[in-house]
Amino acid sequence: MNDGSQFIDLVLFAMVAVFLGLRLRSVLGKRTGEEPPPERFRGGKPPAKDAPPNRDNVVDLEPNRPKSVSDLSADAPPPGSLAAGLAEVAKQDPSFNEAEFRQGAVAAFEMIVRAFADGDEETLRMLLADEVFENFAHALQERRQAGNVCENTLEKVLSVDFVQAGMEGRFARVTIKYVTEQVVVVKNAAGAVIEGDPSRSVEITDIWTFARDVGSRDPNWLLVATSSPEA
Repeated sequence: MNDGSQFIDLVLFAMVAVFLGLRLRSVLGKRTGEEPPPERFRGGKPPAKDAPPNRDNVVDLEPNRPKSVSDLSADAPPPGSLAAGLAEVAKQDPSFNEAEFRQGAVAAFEMIVRAFADGDEETLRMLLADEVFENFAHALQERRQAGNVCENTLEKVLSVDFVQAGMEGRFARVTIKYVTEQVVVVKNAAGAVIEGDPSRSVEITDIWTFARDVGSRDPNWLLVATSSPEA
């Protein structure tokens, strides 16, 4: 990894900075009015203009870091496999990097969870596809009408794994499975807890799919689907 990539990836580092800052709060949803505007989720860094087409002779200074599919020189993965899907995304989108996408996906998860707890539709609009945004907005409207308040603390990210990837026409789609520990509490207008336990975190599994039009100059990925594993 070259030093220049640290500056090219300012957006991802800014998002991680937001994530780390929010971990210091015991309850999500409180604002000072001085927070920076949210950054959007980018899946990787743009290639350098003068980067050579073949990096086989580059010495890896970080041998323990996760390898991206584009770094591997082994035989092509089996068709239909996750590795094949990631390779196809990387082929169609040269800026795609698995390690950086995973990092951005964690930050995006934190931002979306916090925005939903806050009722921050402006941030949600930036990060969600239209259909997903409408579902979130409908849930927020029902919460407001009931006079309820949601408090959500992301205690720990236990795992972030790629589940599925590939191309659908000109759209790259990547599905991530998150396993986290969260404290989720819903209070009514009187301040009484009606859902959750403020003294106990619960393990939650979410499966989210992000997509990006690789033919667009916009480098941002949007959340296009959410689900939970079947019991």
